[in-house]
Amino acid sequence: MKELWVRADGKDDWNTRKKRVTNALESGVGTVWVNPGEEDKTRQLGSLRVVSDGEKADLKVGKDVSYTVIKDKESEQEVVKAGKSFEYVVFRASDWKVIPLENIIAALQKEKARIIVEVDSFEEAKTVLETLEVGADGVLVEADRKTLNRIKDYIDSISQEKVEVSAATVTDVRQVGMGDRVCVDTASMFALGEGMLVGSQSNGLFLVHSETLETEYVASRPFRVNAGPVHAYTMVPGGKTKYLSDLKAGDEVLAVNKDGNTRTLIIGRLKIEKRPLILVEAEKEGKVIKSLLQNAETINLVDEKGKAVSVVKVKKGDKLLAHVEEGGRHFGMKVDESIEEK
Repeated sequence: MKELWVRADGKDDWNTRKKRVTNALESGVGTVWVNPGEEDKTRQLGSLRVVSDGEKADLKVGKDVSYTVIKDKESEQEVVKAGKSFEYVVFRASDWKVIPLENIIAALQKEKARIIVEVDSFEEAKTVLETLEVGADGVLVEADRKTLNRIKDYIDSISQEKVEVSAATVTDVRQVGMGDRVCVDTASMFALGEGMLVGSQSNGLFLVHSETLETEYVASRPFRVNAGPVHAYTMVPGGKTKYLSDLKAGDEVLAVNKDGNTRTLIIGRLKIEKRPLILVEAEKEGKVIKSLLQNAETINLVDEKGKAVSVVKVKKGDKLLAHVEEGGRHFGMKVDESIEEK
């Protein structure tokens, strides 16, 4: 995940710099660079990771973070050297050129240090984050709210994961009785066509549509996915899976659409209630996948054309979008070993 840091230090008065901190908070930025001694009052404005050369910093300059102004080849090498011992290397080019960044990315690609480049505009930020296709790990900027939002939106867009979804053919649909069903309510609105990947096997997940659709039975709940029973898996950021029963408020889940594009959403709450369940089984290239869902008209899967289809109308031979992968998972992590789930 690319990072965005906001510079809120310097010789300006506190009210001016305070505005930069609040702009960062309101733009969803989590890291600010402040003057030493101002860490506590910065945190009073909101939950932030604070960078400074003071003792109360979360990331201390000179200990966790190195900062260099690149003027020549020698100072470029100082950054490379720092990358072998610091958690973050932050630098600014006095005469902006892409070449020093390319050299530093190449030299530090096997090191753990994250590269943060100080920039002055959205255009510079975009260049920095794209250099050598890999790009820097983040940018440091002092900018107005509009520019911050623009950079943050760009970072979010290039940080999105892509998952493969394709059609699986339904081989069985049947009622199975009662179970504990999980509704996942997020702190954001799902778009029409988005949902979550859910299934009884970690390597076979159906795309379950969000409750963005109006029906004659209930009002839409565009923040919700009626996901499935407590044992089911769902995909979360980083290519991992979690049991629905393990999720909690504050956790992240993936919103996924028919093209496999994703967004990260924050869970606001879970609702676990006893409901009648229906089993949907499908096959893709010889692999059988299954999922239990609430047996209700308002629960939708997604067909091969990207349209929502009610689970009570699904029948043998229908084609539904799913994510199917080889191998298995151990504690949610994909592993290359033979694991069979039925």
